[in-house]
Amino acid sequence: MKPVAIFRFATIDGPAYFADWLTSQGISWTEIRIDQGATVPTDPDAFSGIGMMGGPMSVNDPLPWIEPIRQAQADGVPLIGHCLGGQLLSRALGGTVGTNTRDGEQAKEIGWHTIRPEPNEAARQWLGDAPEYDVFQWHGETFSIPPGATHLARSGLCDNQMFAIGPSIGMQCHIEMDEPTLSTWCEGGVPEVAQALAGPRPGGVQDAATVHALTAERLPRMRQLTTRIYHRWADGLPRD
Repeated sequence: MKPVAIFRFATIDGPAYFADWLTSQGISWTEIRIDQGATVPTDPDAFSGIGMMGGPMSVNDPLPWIEPIRQAQADGVPLIGHCLGGQLLSRALGGTVGTNTRDGEQAKEIGWHTIRPEPNEAARQWLGDAPEYDVFQWHGETFSIPPGATHLARSGLCDNQMFAIGPSIGMQCHIEMDEPTLSTWCEGGVPEVAQALAGPRPGGVQDAATVHALTAERLPRMRQLTTRIYHRWADGLPRD
């Protein structure tokens, strides 16, 4: 089986539990550190699948990664996008990415939030039968559901949390989160969190103390959802 390629766009946005899970399943993977100057491979067929992680940049910046992602999807290579990765997948497939808003004002989601599956069969297959799930969020932009994709989930502040198209899935949330990554983000994100809490719509933003207080309960619950989604995605990997 060819390895899974993991695109890392920022040093602190590593694969975390996604890499741990692949290893636990005996699925080989290679990390392509774009943040350190590595280029996106021009031949997506060299990999069984492609995982795309998060990052602080905007998909609307002049990024060179859109066309290779579009080509991978056209070639039937399963893709899975986490936050920025989900936005990249949406943009590559004809969707749009812009500021997440409520009532005309930016509405950031930072911390633990609840998502609710859409009432369709694809959502049940990817997410299961529960009416809601706790996931970790850190974003101020969001994607539209691209043409041909199926809407899977929404949250109270962000309508488009997940979509699926063929063997691929794009997500606005960070289901790959583990405790070391979470602690690093909380420590480094203090200025952004303070600014958001002082802004006009602070309801979707949690400070570090709140995040840590909720993690012991919510991370294990999210891990169950994460494992289900990763298994569903890996079912689409070619086994040659």
